[in-house]
Amino acid sequence: MSADAVKTRAAVKTVVLFTHTHPEETREAVRETVEAAARHGVTVIAPTEEWTKHGESVAGCKEATELPDKPDLCLVLGGDGTILDALRSYAGSGVPIFAVNFGTVGFLAAVERDELAPGLERALTGDFAVVTLPGLRVELDTPRPVALNDVSFSRPPHGRVAELSYRLGGQEVGHVRCDGLVAATPAGSTGYNLANQGPILAWGVEGYVVSFIAPHTLTARPLVVAPDDVLCVINQAGREPVDVMLDGEPVGELASGAELDVSFQEGLGTLAQLPGSSFYRRIREKFGRLAH
Repeated sequence: MSADAVKTRAAVKTVVLFTHTHPEETREAVRETVEAAARHGVTVIAPTEEWTKHGESVAGCKEATELPDKPDLCLVLGGDGTILDALRSYAGSGVPIFAVNFGTVGFLAAVERDELAPGLERALTGDFAVVTLPGLRVELDTPRPVALNDVSFSRPPHGRVAELSYRLGGQEVGHVRCDGLVAATPAGSTGYNLANQGPILAWGVEGYVVSFIAPHTLTARPLVVAPDDVLCVINQAGREPVDVMLDGEPVGELASGAELDVSFQEGLGTLAQLPGSSFYRRIREKFGRLAH
């Protein structure tokens, strides 16, 4: 992955719309999106759940019971959770995800909600840059076995303390009683991993980071892993199952005595951003602002 965004001005004819779970916050923005798209001759495709959430606000959109495979753009009105959902939905497709932040942090967003009008103009005319993001793939029987932010293993609420270990290159590296473990991409290193006091990885770093959640030891340390090294997470025999989540979405359990492989994969996500934006600017603006 390159840390540098690639400028593009591709023709945009079809846009898929994603919004977050609070429709009252985005309803007016949805109306503005539909009106702007009509002016530019762009077809907005709204999945059935968006019609359920917004009703009359999406009048003028094309309803889709299934997501189209290759729209020109996916437009997100939401926070990082909704952006990650869109990135996972279009993982590996090359479809750019252009997000307007209607969440709290919006680390992955291209513009803020007060920049909606100029943001829509850029999105609908293809006047944006794109950066490719790596992800993590897990060996699970689930429709979307990938994460753009992180793969987490955590003990269920009110469950006993977990006992997890992990191997890299066939060697056990960590074996700890803990609340869980997180494997995070560079984009995801500012999330759950950061809360575990793990290192922030700049976009462009080839690799991922593994950190324990609330380890019951003074010696557990986060580890930055080379991209070709497959992580094998083991839930020790005799312990309770731990929950497995991809970008915060529960996808299954790691049973007692079971193990699961997690591997790094280049170029899974395609994120739209404005020219001149950078990872370091995002760090300053998003986390610097929250510090005050």
